[in-house]
Amino acid sequence: MSDTVVDQLRSSLGSFPATERRVAMHLLSDYPMAGLSSASELARVVGVSAPTVLRLAARLGYGSYAEFQSQLRDELAAQLSSPLNKAPVEAEARAPADSWRAFAEAVIANVRETFDHLAGAEIEQVTRLLADPRLRVHLVGGRFTDALARYLSVQLRILRPGVNHLQDQEANWLDQLLDMGARDVLVLFDIRRYQPSLLRLAERAAARGTRVVLITDQWLSPVSKVARHVLPVRVAVPSVWDSNAALMAVGEALLAAVTRQMGERSRTRIADLEKLRG
Repeated sequence: MSDTVVDQLRSSLGSFPATERRVAMHLLSDYPMAGLSSASELARVVGVSAPTVLRLAARLGYGSYAEFQSQLRDELAAQLSSPLNKAPVEAEARAPADSWRAFAEAVIANVRETFDHLAGAEIEQVTRLLADPRLRVHLVGGRFTDALARYLSVQLRILRPGVNHLQDQEANWLDQLLDMGARDVLVLFDIRRYQPSLLRLAERAAARGTRVVLITDQWLSPVSKVARHVLPVRVAVPSVWDSNAALMAVGEALLAAVTRQMGERSRTRIADLEKLRG
């Protein structure tokens, strides 16, 4: 499973010269669309020279800017794939009886590659936000990922106060958005095909000063444009469905990190809960 352009940019960001880093940051802020313009147009928007853009593409291992753009177009197509595009029914029908083994290997590879590519500094910053009892934490996901948001919210509530799972319809989210501001963190789960209502919520929350944390797939939800922190996760498996296994693993890794970060405070709350349970 090859690295996406996002993987390449994020893993090498600290090593780029200053001007190339500016190009990389712009590409990450508007992925993948920013890279689909010409090299001269991208250079003009960022305020660097066209050769700087070309050097960045070469540094990432592409033989030409056209090759770099071809990779971006492939990733855009993957972003927009419907379930039927991912694995044709005919191919599924011809699958061997033990195809579950290949599926299991793909899930294991997804988890391994997800953690191989996650930025340690990003995980640490998200952990600090979720462990800070002065901040309120709100969680929500899309059609298939909201169950993960709910699961994480139930666990976090045991460790700390001020945790809220946004439920029901988008119109009801607005009531809760009224009280969000600089002392709030909004954690969103959003994978392809991305949910427009989550982008609207994230944009409105960010405009109110709320820190947005996005847990998404390797192609990046549009929410990444307004998120303070982005945790990309591998989701592709040999199926018409994407896999949520690595998303769950990242959520549980955050939960473990928050528990360690809070130390005695979390242990006290767990002990108090046990007393209430009798």
